[in-house]
Amino acid sequence: MSGINSFSVRSGTLRKRLTFQTRQATQDASGQQTNSWVSAFTCWGEIQPISGRELLAAQAVQSEVTHTVTVRYRSELAVPKVVAAMRILYGTRIFNIAASMNEDERNRVVTLMVSEGMSNG
Repeated sequence: MSGINSFSVRSGTLRKRLTFQTRQATQDASGQQTNSWVSAFTCWGEIQPISGRELLAAQAVQSEVTHTVTVRYRSELAVPKVVAAMRILYGTRIFNIAASMNEDERNRVVTLMVSEGMSNG
């Protein structure tokens, strides 16, 4: 049986082009620190929605949807703490990474827990 959880990922399953970005701190002309996002790498992946919720904050309704993103293993995804500081772009959508899991530590498939809707930057 082939599929995401059997570590033999068929290429048709990973059909969304995802761009991973890292936060970079720079200084502007007045010496103030500013943060910007820089593209680190692009790869193919799968996005599956898990759940959604709405929050009332500052008298405005905000929504958040959680997803799992599955990609083939890359060396850039080896350290979960580093990956959690990244974000993913898919078209105009922004996914904030909460956790990454190297499935069975076999360096073949990485599953990312991400959220969309309430951006952190």
